[in-house]
Amino acid sequence: MKPSALKAVKAKASRPPSSADGRLYQELARKLFAQFAAGAYALGDRLPPERELAVEFSVSRPTVREAIIALEVQGIVEVKVGSGAYVRRLPGAGDAPGFNVTAFELTEARILIEGEAAALAATNITDADLEHLRDLVDKIAVENQRADGAELADRDLHLAIAKITRNTAMVGIIEELWRMRSASPDSALLLAKARDANVRPVVEEHMAIVAALATRDPARARAAMRAHLASVLDHLLFATEEQAIENVKRAAASTRARFNRSAVV
Repeated sequence: MKPSALKAVKAKASRPPSSADGRLYQELARKLFAQFAAGAYALGDRLPPERELAVEFSVSRPTVREAIIALEVQGIVEVKVGSGAYVRRLPGAGDAPGFNVTAFELTEARILIEGEAAALAATNITDADLEHLRDLVDKIAVENQRADGAELADRDLHLAIAKITRNTAMVGIIEELWRMRSASPDSALLLAKARDANVRPVVEEHMAIVAALATRDPARARAAMRAHLASVLDHLLFATEEQAIENVKRAAASTRARFNRSAVV
């Protein structure tokens, strides 16, 4: 887990609201959309690499990734793992970009809300609750071995912690966050990319949350939950990069194998 991600979220939560806060990716998507409509790119053209776009528009790489995903959902670009983003469709004069909740926005909200839920749960948790949570951590480990990408135990654990708060409003809010996780096309697309890159719920991080709850210390429970979800942000950011690196490794291994066969012949 990279502490920088958690620090960034804390800083964002502590500063006054701004109309641009959390909307930079939308501004970037609109700028790219306008470039496509103006003919700056032709069908099939590859966009500059993520790093170059971040420098050109003075935004972070997560902002670039969210913007590209928003355009990918609308069929404007196609992202090819290990190659880049390509123009798939040029928008017409009457077209306008649309936006949904992104996985990054959703995870930032979860850091703030589920962190407080964990703190409240620490004051109410029973030994029976702890045993139930430990069983769910075991189920996460089992699900991680499955190829279908199911993450039901992960969801059940987070909702169980919400229920331990004994606060119906908190339960409803967290249930809605998890509903949006799969209902938003932008969020679902990035999460699918993460699964394809073999990113799975980290058992050790969930064990740390349960251990913190067992102390009945709200501050420790809050910190453990926030650290876990900050790590999720990092996993989302690097998921497609990890997949691209793995594809390159497989291609290199295949090339070596061909050369080895040729040498034997």
